[in-house]
Amino acid sequence: MSDIVKEDLGQKIVAMIKTIFDPEIPVDIYELGLIYDVFVNQDTDVKVLMTLTSPNCPVAETLPMEVEEKIRSIEEVRNAEVEITFDPTWTQDMMSEEAKLELGFL
Repeated sequence: MSDIVKEDLGQKIVAMIKTIFDPEIPVDIYELGLIYDVFVNQDTDVKVLMTLTSPNCPVAETLPMEVEEKIRSIEEVRNAEVEITFDPTWTQDMMSEEAKLELGFL
């Protein structure tokens, strides 16, 4: 896979992730800073390293599955896997400027 194709796929993945919103906060999970990294290998398998706003998040079971399903729906993606981590712990500082503005933190 060329770097251009990989970059294009990365942009599609981010765009898809931006369609997923935290149920308690009206901001998408990408802008909230819940996505720590996205890895795409040569076989177009995708691994997403993400966190939740708290370990007791009410969508802890369903949100990672939603992320996997949405990413798998991208034609070029062969498989998707989400790994949840709490290291580092999520804080409001991880939100984008757009999210902070939307939530009135700026």
